[in-house]
Amino acid sequence: MNTILLAILVMGVLGAIFGALLAYASKVFHVEVDPKQAAVRECLAGANCGGCGYAAAVAAGEAPTNRCVAGGAEAAAKIAEIMGVSGGDVEKMVAFVPCSGTEGHAEKRFNYSGPIDCQAAMLFGGKSNKTCTFACIGLGNCTRACQFDAIHIVDGVAKVNRMRCVGCGACADACPKSIIKLIPERQKIMPACGNMDKGAKVMKMCDFGCIGCMKCQRECPADAIVVKDNLAAVDVSKCVGCGHCVARAMLSTGSASDRQQAYIRNKNVTNPELQTQLRICRFRS
Repeated sequence: MNTILLAILVMGVLGAIFGALLAYASKVFHVEVDPKQAAVRECLAGANCGGCGYAAAVAAGEAPTNRCVAGGAEAAAKIAEIMGVSGGDVEKMVAFVPCSGTEGHAEKRFNYSGPIDCQAAMLFGGKSNKTCTFACIGLGNCTRACQFDAIHIVDGVAKVNRMRCVGCGACADACPKSIIKLIPERQKIMPACGNMDKGAKVMKMCDFGCIGCMKCQRECPADAIVVKDNLAAVDVSKCVGCGHCVARAMLSTGSASDRQQAYIRNKNVTNPELQTQLRICRFRS
């Protein structure tokens, strides 16, 4: 009995000592938290997207109040009120993968057999398992990083579901090749290729790569397309979504399924005559 009481007494004394040490340490190492930081965190979307981590930066005045794309304008307005500044507009961004090198249309350097991981494939065979070094490897690092089920591997290439994407950028951070971009949601026409090699080389690598022929640039009535470094780029501030570039670049041969895999995406063409045409086309005659 005495032994049991002694054990209880020892444990109680040790508990009191350790509790006192912890209380002392908490005071010594205490870090003051700006109350604005907690208030800002409460205003965020809480989607656990991993795309911002910026509540402290906002409270310190080191980040804009409208950065939370998942929270949108409502979150920006609340944060701006807390910080006592103007909120500004929030433009929704979505992820975009500039690659159309799907299975059977992009030349492969080797058939990879190993961990289902893009980084592992790069360590095994260099920049890509395809001859195009700008191509999507397609092993799904981005899909595993996305908390919103907004990106999937389709025919060997990552494809983004705009309806689900919140623009957090987690997929872009997870891509070891850094080819995934965040673009304004209002940008409906964009080159689905990132290859900056010369056209003759691109044609050997991929059926749907941009060859820098400049047909789209010449056709665009708004001067919204510029071919630079052998690759077409669309200025979203100028693009009116007329679809002329899509129509001009339409493939004259090939099956409908092939053409649907090709180069430029146009989800919301405003020209009624072009709405029934293929949403994706390749800059090649």
